Amino acid sequence: MALLLFPDGRTFARGSMIYDYHPATTNETTNRIIITVAVEGIITDAVVDTGAPYPIIAPIIARQAGLYDLPPLDRITLFVRGMRLEGSVIRLNMKLIAEEGEDLDVDATAFIPDVEEFWGDFPSFIGQIGFLERIRFAIDPLNDTFYFGQLS
Repeated sequence: MALLLFPDGRTFARGSMIYDYHPATTNETTNRIIITVAVEGIITDAVVDTGAPYPIIAPIIARQAGLYDLPPLDRITLFVRGMRLEGSVIRLNMKLIAEEGEDLDVDATAFIPDVEEFWGDFPSFIGQIGFLERIRFAIDPLNDTFYFGQLS
């Protein structure tokens, strides 16, 4: 099933979901595009952030998914929402869950912060490097729809 097509008939998107559009935390006023993803099988909301260098997995989700047990590819420091956080870069499976069409599994490279105490009510983030650069995606703000498909 193809939801969006290129002019020559090739498939652009095979799945779509309705996204939420509201502030990501109780202290924010700027609306964000928030989608539902599965992180190693754990369902969570994530902010679509093309400026984020990696997907950033909220520590509580990382713990539930057992991500702290995975071997790190690298140890880095990121500035996240005004905080300097140390953590691990890991490989993991993230799934976009289609409301229409087909789900999409993404072999993602993500950042997992070491400490949870400063995270507060921040959600997870979907970043450009390690996730969005590995898929096709489009946003229809008229219908609050996030379309996605494989690169091929």
